[in-house]
Amino acid sequence: MFAAYAAHLDKDQPLDGLELGERPEPEAPPHWTVVEVRAASLNHHDLWSLRGVGLGAGALPMILGCDAAGVDAEGNEVVVHAVVGANGHGVGPRERRSLLSERYQGTFAERVAVPAWNVLPKPPELSFEEAACLPTAWLTAYRMLFTNAGVRPGDRVLVQGAGGGVATAAVLLGAAAGLRMVVTSRDAAKRERALGLGAEAAFASGERLPYRVDAVLESVGAATWSHSVSSLRPGGTLVICGATTGQAPASAELNRIFYLELKVVGTTMGDRDELASLLSFCAATGVRPPIEATLPLGRAREAFARLERGDVFGKLVLTP
Repeated sequence: MFAAYAAHLDKDQPLDGLELGERPEPEAPPHWTVVEVRAASLNHHDLWSLRGVGLGAGALPMILGCDAAGVDAEGNEVVVHAVVGANGHGVGPRERRSLLSERYQGTFAERVAVPAWNVLPKPPELSFEEAACLPTAWLTAYRMLFTNAGVRPGDRVLVQGAGGGVATAAVLLGAAAGLRMVVTSRDAAKRERALGLGAEAAFASGERLPYRVDAVLESVGAATWSHSVSSLRPGGTLVICGATTGQAPASAELNRIFYLELKVVGTTMGDRDELASLLSFCAATGVRPPIEATLPLGRAREAFARLERGDVFGKLVLTP
């Protein structure tokens, strides 16, 4: 079958390791199933994999891709939950959790094998392309907002780095749930687009806010850490899901954190029940992931290059 896969790893030139071509058909062991992929979406995780983060040379060649929607062996339209392990469903009960494309072959292919437990019904209200955007970036944003941030309708939430997949999802989900969403970005055009998605206000990166917020969603890391901490009201919550600019800020802001009794919560992805809730939320509210472009799988290199350049707002989708 045709697939996009990592043939070798290069932390400086990640796209040099991306190959397109034929790979073996997936095999489904007991309690697994094979899904015919109709759409799969890109995440920064795919670029990090090509750099060797979370993916070792011993696992190569590895089909990339975490997110997918398609049709299972019984003809059902389904969405794939990308987290495998840590639950005993289809794998050993002590297996550490991983994402598809780390230990098991990923979704940038015509077909993918996954534990049957990882397959959820696709709501008919969502297209395959829309549903394929939800299991990683959107699920991360959903968990950050509705599980970890401790906010209620009417609260104000700051999202650092407007334009990324998690940030875009958070703005749309939060606004639909009655939260007052605030964003930052270095790019004026991205700030403007965030306002169009429902953000209450948009500020330049690092700009002092005219008020304190109830929660901050942080994925940028070192570059925005101090701004995130200083933007919180006393007792507020900072939820962090990544550190794309590095994990060593100039100051940890420990004095402010303990004096103002701030909460710092780490989060990774989301569980199967949260994905089911996210799918229902989108179906019921009409919230849909913005899709920057949908490309055939044969143009995966073009999609990866666009993601690496950072000139996208929303999701890039590949269709086998």
